[in-house]
Amino acid sequence: MQIAELGEFALIDRLTEPIALRNASTLKGVGDDCAVIDTEKLRRRTLVTTDLLMEGIHFDLVYTPFQHLGYKAAMVNLSDIYAMGGTPRQLVVGIAVDRRITVEALDSFYAGLRMACERHGVDIVGGDTSAALTGVAISITVVGDADPEDVVGRDGAKDTDLVCVTGNLGAAYLGLQLLEREKAIYLDQLRQQPKGTPMPFEPDFAGKEYLLERILKPEARRDVWEALRKAGIRPTAMIDVSDGLSSELLHICKASGCGCRIFEERIPIDFQTASTAEDFNLNVYTCALNGGEDYELLFTVPLADHERVAQLEDVKIIGHITRPALGAVLVTRDGSEFALKAQGWQHGDKG
Repeated sequence: MQIAELGEFALIDRLTEPIALRNASTLKGVGDDCAVIDTEKLRRRTLVTTDLLMEGIHFDLVYTPFQHLGYKAAMVNLSDIYAMGGTPRQLVVGIAVDRRITVEALDSFYAGLRMACERHGVDIVGGDTSAALTGVAISITVVGDADPEDVVGRDGAKDTDLVCVTGNLGAAYLGLQLLEREKAIYLDQLRQQPKGTPMPFEPDFAGKEYLLERILKPEARRDVWEALRKAGIRPTAMIDVSDGLSSELLHICKASGCGCRIFEERIPIDFQTASTAEDFNLNVYTCALNGGEDYELLFTVPLADHERVAQLEDVKIIGHITRPALGAVLVTRDGSEFALKAQGWQHGDKG
């Protein structure tokens, strides 16, 4: 169904009708000129983050299903709230689409958005839809809150602090390389096909499902933040890995006025990532350092917390903070030392 057939108001009703409110701080959601949020009762700090996703820059509809796009659009913002030590509560979404996009496609987008919000207890409280001349543009804003003592910025890292990262790195970048490879093959075959002739195409992703999930359906690491609080560990600085490990480390070093020393052999890499990097003749650690879109948490903790943080599941100690004069350094497996450079994720750069 074309959006024009349904009309703007009927479309909004259709997309928002299944939305239920979960948070006590949400007094009014969809249906008024503004959402109404009560933060006074909470006596907590309010956190606000926003992200803009543009077709052709941040996502490609050739291989990105709309349901996955909705899920990911929510997750990248929820990840920012967790990276500040907060709990996400409310989400506002704006989306502009051109004439290619059907009502059913927007149904799928909102289904993915709702799935992410339901998983993390977040209320969708409003937004906007608009026509666009070309392409799809998505704007997501998330409001969260945190106890004042739990708010973590990028500026608290101190000399001798341990540098830790969750999960594994580089998987999303290799997933993107797989999708781009199969897209190129598909388009090449399509060019050789007589016009109007159906062309079945089966992409070759066998054994690489994990990498595709990391790029198309990332997960914000609420579990790790909850584990840190349960263990009584308060990070001194924290950031999510959206633009590559190197870039995020340099953000922390700049904000905290410090240096760091990171060991290549300690950077966590999944087996599928390593084997696929070899297939593409890429250095897997370069992918981990500069790939981006992993949405893991990078954080620092005092040296005194070594024993407790070492016991946390899915957390790896990869180095330590140093004095600023020593710079930000990567130590390779053979003992060579290189200055870290901000060569992180360039949105729209397909490799």
